[in-house]
Amino acid sequence: MAKNSYEKPDFWSQKAFSEGYPARSVYKLQEIDQKFGFIKKNYTVLDLGAAPGSWTTFLLRKMDGSGKVVSCDLNPLSKDVKADNLTFIQGDLNEAEIRKQIKAAGPYDLVVCDAAPKTTGNRMVDTARSEQLVEMAIYYAQTMLKTGGNFCVKIFQNGDQQKLLKNMREIFKQAKGFKPEACRSESFETYLIGIEKKV
Repeated sequence: MAKNSYEKPDFWSQKAFSEGYPARSVYKLQEIDQKFGFIKKNYTVLDLGAAPGSWTTFLLRKMDGSGKVVSCDLNPLSKDVKADNLTFIQGDLNEAEIRKQIKAAGPYDLVVCDAAPKTTGNRMVDTARSEQLVEMAIYYAQTMLKTGGNFCVKIFQNGDQQKLLKNMREIFKQAKGFKPEACRSESFETYLIGIEKKV
């Protein structure tokens, strides 16, 4: 019987390790940026659910010492993820005090979220939890992005994806789904993309 690809490092995992990233997820953001041109120098970027820090590291490298990255997670970033233009806030994104700290560091040109719920193996439960995270991330994008700002968030594919995209179209000029090649073939994750926040 073939082993599940999660059991051993694949091409993307090995590439991440060799390039100094904590996790393979970095290549999903790289592909999103290549397609949509999201990351620019001097941006202020919010990375939600950032640990262990691959997306934060990619953002810092891409902006090359300019702008500012604000990252937040319940867990700490990997110890080698640090920079003068990085602010890390450890805590629950649903707590009022954490929201206050994040808002004080904004407003933002870009909000990204690669957060995933703790999975149970029950797809219905896992997708429901994923949807809650997406709704939270959309709240941050709606309330803390500058006009014209962009947004991307991971979601476990389910029947509510179209409803969430419909909600995002009220906030952004464009909203669409996008599945990067770096997603594992058996994964049912994809990304929702919001382009140019309205007023």
